Amino acid sequence: MKFNKFYKILSVVVIITAMTACSKDFLETDPLGKAAVSTFYKTDEDATMAVMATYDILQWMYARDWNSAYLVKTFPSDESLTGGGDAGDQPPYQELDIFTYSAGNPTITSVYQSNFYGVYRANLVINNVVNENDYRNQVISEAKFLRAYFYFELVSMFGSVPLNLVELAPSEYQQPPAPVADIWAQIEQDLKDAIAGLPAKSAYGADDVMRASKGAAQALLGKAYLYQEKWADAAAAFDQVIASGEYELSDDYSTLFLKDQELGVESIFEVMYVTTEGYDWGTFQWGGNRAMENNIHWQLCGPRGDYFNAGESGLIGGWGFNYPQLALYQTFVDAGDEVRRNSTLWSMTELEAVGGGWSNPDSWGWDGCIRIKYATRMSETSGDNGAVPELNYGTNVRLLRYADVLLMAAEAKFRAGNEAGALVEFNKVRERAQLNSLSALTFEDIVVERQLELSFEAVRFLDLIRWGLAPQVLGSRGFVAGKHELYPIPLDELRNNQLMVQNPNY
Repeated sequence: MKFNKFYKILSVVVIITAMTACSKDFLETDPLGKAAVSTFYKTDEDATMAVMATYDILQWMYARDWNSAYLVKTFPSDESLTGGGDAGDQPPYQELDIFTYSAGNPTITSVYQSNFYGVYRANLVINNVVNENDYRNQVISEAKFLRAYFYFELVSMFGSVPLNLVELAPSEYQQPPAPVADIWAQIEQDLKDAIAGLPAKSAYGADDVMRASKGAAQALLGKAYLYQEKWADAAAAFDQVIASGEYELSDDYSTLFLKDQELGVESIFEVMYVTTEGYDWGTFQWGGNRAMENNIHWQLCGPRGDYFNAGESGLIGGWGFNYPQLALYQTFVDAGDEVRRNSTLWSMTELEAVGGGWSNPDSWGWDGCIRIKYATRMSETSGDNGAVPELNYGTNVRLLRYADVLLMAAEAKFRAGNEAGALVEFNKVRERAQLNSLSALTFEDIVVERQLELSFEAVRFLDLIRWGLAPQVLGSRGFVAGKHELYPIPLDELRNNQLMVQNPNY
């Protein structure tokens, strides 16, 4: 069950307006309802609607036309080539691939704005829901988790941005960027508050399991510490997740990213989508403000249907973006990693073995491989009752999962000088992949293992940046040290907020 009803609450939520921190264009968006703040937030139902509208921003941000946060964090990495054909379809995405983007890139702008939409909605919950019973305390804790998540995205991608913790009056819309240290401190505090007020994953009923849990807040807190190189604090936070007994590695990596394992034993936090809306070309809403329940980006990122022969693979043709790089395939081969390679990407030989093929090897970004993780599978969409399969993908985006926590715990412990402890967590992940356990660990082992385990999960690019490896790994594609560690502050923000400062070298 995908719990679509929670996201559909957005259509009846009142008083929640869409706005960014400082961008006038978006502050002037019409409200979704007519009721005033003073008459809302009075009941548990009001609190539920308000926090679900905050979750909805995640769904929108990862599927917002051609402006997905997933691809903003994927295309600059060494995992994939954007694709799009020789004519240059979707230039904003192709600019990400070769680091030619500027402050006017609409995809980067959308990610910046979307995260501030989320901050605003979280603030409405935190500052207006009265904490007078256990349930409302939980709702406020969920909103603090979400605010921390949105600010984590902002500070890790854009650096110093405005730190807004209250709803601003029009006279206050121009806000200066906060010191990065202050943003991290607020993320930490929000997550500590969330940990104190959130239930364990197992305490949620079936209709609520998609909501933030104590484990999700602990995992994100550990990740925040890791990004700040607070190794001991990160290890302690991850140990709480591990010791909780709430999560385990799935036995079958090959089905980990299919509907069968959504919100499963390895899931810590996901963005939700459904296949059941039955969209066709007449009902699908194009446009940046669409409130849709599917993820059109899985179709966008499928192999170009004009040239792709699926054979017996179970895949269907897409619109031609996000092709794996052959070098990534070779990384799996060099590691002897058959389990994860076969569930992440295939070579042409493997595609042909199931009767498939590719007829245009010199175009559309094809590099000899086909992506299997987050792929265009007919089983992940719906063509029932006149629905168009291309428009109804329901595959969830896994934002936090247990294997990632284990590898981050291994990294934190290794960096803190606890190699023995690091090996325990590290080898759990290797053993699931049917690889031999290691008896000694190097930092390079951690780098490679994260690449093998987490390919196409939108973590590689930010990993390379925080490790200081991006100039070395991505320099040949155009990455410039001292510039591309951060995305540019969007032009819309700079035009409308005279106190905002552009990031270096843009």
